[in-house]
Amino acid sequence: MTDVASLCVYCGSSDRVDQGHLAAAAELGRAAAERGIEIVFGGGRVGLMGVLADAALGAGGQVTGIIPEHLQAMEVGHNGVSRLEVVGSMHSRKMRMCELSDAFCVLPGGLGTLDETFEIVTWKQLGLHDKPIVVVNHQGFWDPLIELIDHQVAAGYVRSGYAQLFTVVDRVDQVFDTLAAAPAPTLSSDSRLM
Repeated sequence: MTDVASLCVYCGSSDRVDQGHLAAAAELGRAAAERGIEIVFGGGRVGLMGVLADAALGAGGQVTGIIPEHLQAMEVGHNGVSRLEVVGSMHSRKMRMCELSDAFCVLPGGLGTLDETFEIVTWKQLGLHDKPIVVVNHQGFWDPLIELIDHQVAAGYVRSGYAQLFTVVDRVDQVFDTLAAAPAPTLSSDSRLM
């Protein structure tokens, strides 16, 4: 079983999205706070990121944002979070988010969310960490991604055991039971990622 004190959430920064996706982000933020689980996220105040952070904070939770200098300079950082760390680069952001988190959750998002998701899954495949990763396939949003990975398996580029790298759930209310049922991590990822 995995003991999760901090959950890294990857999600979109757009407000021009399905209201159901925004509601799912709020649900996840509240649920984490109610369980005493800190949210670690990309530090933005807009889109699903902002909704996630605000919901967790509103429910009394702790929220840590990690944002690169160039995004903070564009004034998209969420200055109301429990802690906002400004780092030098996107890569530093992803490394720091990994260091601070016991597990990862993926909500709907765009290219940045895909980048973060593929990097953390690849790091797990390479043995750089063994923390659980849960993809929330809200309203079938990630169906095309799952089909793409199945296509890569059929073409011989991805091993068929890729499903062991992450778990797909349909609803936010399945995230925490899924994390609790995951094997406890045994690797110390900090030194391997430097």
